[in-house]
Amino acid sequence: MSDPRRAVTILGSTGSIGRNTVELIEARPDLYRTEALVANCNAVLLADQARRLRPHLAVVADEAALPELRQLLAGTGIRTAAGAAAVVEAAQLPADWVMSAIVGAAGLEPTLAALRRGCVVGLANKECLVCAGDLMMAEVAAHGATLLPVDSEHSAIFQVFEDDQRGAIDKIVLTASGGPFRQKSLDEMAAMTPAQAVAHPNWSMGAKISVDSASMMNKGLELIEAHHLFAMPEDKIDILVHPQSVIHSMVAYADGSVLAQLGSPDMRTPIAYALGWPRRISSPAPKLDLAAIATLTFEAPDPVRFPALRLARAALQSGGAAPTVLNAANEEAVAAFLAGRIGFLDIARTVEKTLETTPAARLGSIDDVLAQDGLARVRARTLIDTLA
Repeated sequence: MSDPRRAVTILGSTGSIGRNTVELIEARPDLYRTEALVANCNAVLLADQARRLRPHLAVVADEAALPELRQLLAGTGIRTAAGAAAVVEAAQLPADWVMSAIVGAAGLEPTLAALRRGCVVGLANKECLVCAGDLMMAEVAAHGATLLPVDSEHSAIFQVFEDDQRGAIDKIVLTASGGPFRQKSLDEMAAMTPAQAVAHPNWSMGAKISVDSASMMNKGLELIEAHHLFAMPEDKIDILVHPQSVIHSMVAYADGSVLAQLGSPDMRTPIAYALGWPRRISSPAPKLDLAAIATLTFEAPDPVRFPALRLARAALQSGGAAPTVLNAANEEAVAAFLAGRIGFLDIARTVEKTLETTPAARLGSIDDVLAQDGLARVRARTLIDTLA
């Protein structure tokens, strides 16, 4: 007799999104079973998750972590593997639902491998659509896959986006907390440390995503992502700063209606929505208490203090490889900032200069995407070396 439970693979199980997904799956063994777990290099946490969820395969992207993983899982019967090819293999296993939560461009190939099986993919990786949005959406259509957004903003839009009323949609509005530097001056931002940048006021996230929130590059990447997910032109996507992070995004319609999705700032809510779709499952996220919050405020983002928004819009307007270059340069610059090599404001400067010095190119294949990604990284590192 076949197992009626939904088979799940988690790409990036030891990161923030992955850990929350594991928690939700573990709470409902009647609904879910685990096919594969993939981590970058945290063999200890991956082994602990694997012992609890009993997947068929546990993979570390970092091959140096494989001996430790094998030792920790010895005698369990769980197969172990390592390296980029093994990560793609995990995505190709027959799971019904795949969480794509590998941070950065490294998540592109395994996510595509999952989509090509025609399964349901919960997408928590902004960079996949930023780097290769047109190609990825073409793969979704070609293979009959379902792409469910896991970012709180895109999940919110997905929940209130009336596709059969597309012609009546005036715009979609991505809300942003404004991050930890929302009220800082440029001089103050120039002196901010990595520890200050990752101290997000509302959300618990990984270091890279937290820095992107501080620079508001995360909202620029989400703008590009929203363009592909909802087939909306750039000029119909607005960004609004909402410090309380209660309204996660909105869709405005021609009749004056604005539909919004609200919830506590807890990623377990959008993860649970994607995991349970098309039904809803329970989540341990705190229930929203508007009376206790009392006040919700909004403001326009400052384009001078947060140039990443301008850079992202320009990249989307340029098309081709420009968003790929934007993302690659940002990843390199954020890594350099976290390593203490450059200042916070140097992140946007590096991205802008990389965009200016990288020739425009068309993207006809994933190989083209990877080539442009590699070229942009080399250029960004050269620029970073002049700043460090």
